[in-house]
Amino acid sequence: MVVVNSTLVGLVVVAFFLIFVFVKYVRVVPQNEAFVVERLGKYRATLLSGFHLLLPFLDRVGYKHTLKEQVIDVPSQTCITRDNISVEVDGVLYMTVMDAKLASYGVDNYHFAAIQIAQTTMRSVIGKLELDRTFEERESINSDIVSAVDKASEPWGIKVNRYEVRNITPPQSIKNAMEQYMKAEREKRAEIARSEGERQAEINRAEGEKLAKINVSEGEKQKLINEAEGQASQIRLVAEATATGLKMVAEAIGCPGGEDAVSLRIAEAYLGEFGKLAKANNTMIIPSNVVDIASIVDVGKQVLESNKKAPVSK
Repeated sequence: MVVVNSTLVGLVVVAFFLIFVFVKYVRVVPQNEAFVVERLGKYRATLLSGFHLLLPFLDRVGYKHTLKEQVIDVPSQTCITRDNISVEVDGVLYMTVMDAKLASYGVDNYHFAAIQIAQTTMRSVIGKLELDRTFEERESINSDIVSAVDKASEPWGIKVNRYEVRNITPPQSIKNAMEQYMKAEREKRAEIARSEGERQAEINRAEGEKLAKINVSEGEKQKLINEAEGQASQIRLVAEATATGLKMVAEAIGCPGGEDAVSLRIAEAYLGEFGKLAKANNTMIIPSNVVDIASIVDVGKQVLESNKKAPVSK
């Protein structure tokens, strides 16, 4: 009975030992991670994702690293600008482990080392810039820090992807001065905008008045042209009508009895004019032969005869 119990105890011990060995020396590495294996304290291999079997009692996993991009917060620090203004600056560093062996043995703590290099580089870069330019040169500051940290961390198997300045905080007195300056600048721009608007309005009004005067003068000009054309047209029509009437009179004179009709018409006109004088004035001079119609008719005939004998000008 004692022998059976001792054998059972031995089997249990062996089972526990095998479980211990399996758990300790059989390793499954997760995706995007790397295990650094040491044999008797010396680097042996870097295990990537998958199933791996270690040599019992000789091998051990010395370091574990993630191969994912790591985001490291760079604490706030005080930097002095070129114009001797103290500002608080913090940022974020993005980096990736490229070589697990160098990350394990190249530096004691690559996180801490990268943060220190980023901070010292930040102080150096900010010291070369004036306060106003620190807000404008963020891209340049980020680039300088990435270049410096990446160069320093190359022996550590670390790749610095980028650095982002998160906050640049000047003292409260400087912030108040900057706010007053920006307020003055805004008021200045507003005043300039108002003056430009008033100037443009005056120009527009002047242009409008100019165009209005031009339009009025053009209208007056066109009116005079139209009136002149109307008068010319009227004169031309009157002349044409007069010429047509004279032509018809001349043709009528050539007909039988035409001369007698014209003489009679002259006599009527002669008497009609004397009638008008009688209406317009209380007194007038009357020729002695005003009642001698025959003499008036003879005068008309003499006028016609003289017109016939006169040469026609061409």
